[in-house]
Amino acid sequence: MATAPYGVRLLVGAAVTALEETRKLPQTIIMYPMTIVSQVAHLVMKMQQDVADLVIRGDETLDQLFPPKDEQPEWATFDEDDEDAAFDEDGTGALHNGERLTEGRFALYSTGEPETRDQKPVTAPASTAPDIVAEIDYDTLTLAQLRARLPQLRVPDLETLLSYEGDTRSRAPFQTLLANRITRATAK
Repeated sequence: MATAPYGVRLLVGAAVTALEETRKLPQTIIMYPMTIVSQVAHLVMKMQQDVADLVIRGDETLDQLFPPKDEQPEWATFDEDDEDAAFDEDGTGALHNGERLTEGRFALYSTGEPETRDQKPVTAPASTAPDIVAEIDYDTLTLAQLRARLPQLRVPDLETLLSYEGDTRSRAPFQTLLANRITRATAK
């Protein structure tokens, strides 16, 4: 088989490539907008990264030339600044001016009574407390601990605890929790 001259092979190859590209043209035209948008987005992101790098380098240089002052605006207050704010000795309960926070986000983990470090929880005399109170050590339970024990208790025990709570401390979150559990248990 005779080989065609180099120039003829080049022209035939170019003509076939042009024909194939012409056939792909409808699909290529559809892809152009996405390709262009992708390339522009890439270019913009690269430019933003370069600008951010320049700003960081500028900040570092300015910090070396003019070290920042460790001044805090007079309107800014932080927990470390408040001498009265502290945590209790074991670090588990937040204290505010010597008292446990029993409202808001801390209510779930409190017994519902403000306590100081020296004060013990209020308990009723053992002789008047129902058996279920002593059995589950109700007087020391937080709201979260009581909630965890509710599924184990029967309706009569829940009613006894609700009555006991009303007679002793009358803490609204505890009474609400017990009443809601009684309602759900009796509805079943």
